[in-house]
Amino acid sequence: MRKFFAAAILLFAASVLATGQQSNKNEIAITVGRMFISDQAVPNAATVYNTVHFGKGLSFEGNYARKLQSYRWGTLSVEVPVVINPDEDLNYGLNQVPKDYGSIFVTPAARATFLQDFAFSPWVSFGGGLAHYVASKDLVFFGTNPGHRVDNSGAVEAGIGFDVKIPRFDLFRFRFEARDFWTGEPPINVDTGHNRQHNYFVGGGAVFHF
Repeated sequence: MRKFFAAAILLFAASVLATGQQSNKNEIAITVGRMFISDQAVPNAATVYNTVHFGKGLSFEGNYARKLQSYRWGTLSVEVPVVINPDEDLNYGLNQVPKDYGSIFVTPAARATFLQDFAFSPWVSFGGGLAHYVASKDLVFFGTNPGHRVDNSGAVEAGIGFDVKIPRFDLFRFRFEARDFWTGEPPINVDTGHNRQHNYFVGGGAVFHF
């Protein structure tokens, strides 16, 4: 996952260098939060503890956005949110699932921001891209994970949030957001009867406009 994090940073840096002369049309945002995933039961499992429990992994988002058009009601932008969940813990009644997995979501999106010039600016986002999963080499209790560890799938992203101006610092804002990444199932070695899952990221951070 460190390699993907470094690649994301390089992507943002390249974007800044390429667009640095376009003042106030660009933004870089960094947010930190948690990933929430619903627990999933495994049909016909040979245990009464037949539910895969997901932790609330500490997650990080880097986001580059560029303003395309301004309107009376707000602005329309394109953005590239990159969310990394490096350690999503798992628990299950049998020693079949990996002890954890890491994930990264890259989903270019369109974003509509309302009341851009006000102190409080709500926004909505919708887009799609890719999800990448890497499961631990270790099983949840002991032993080596014998299953397929790496998986990729398409991802659909829908997000809401709001930005808050910081007095006397026009280039900076606070951001609070929630995004749903609807993706394929991670490689957890058991069949939950689902082929897709919702990954809810909730976090807060800072936005820099330039």
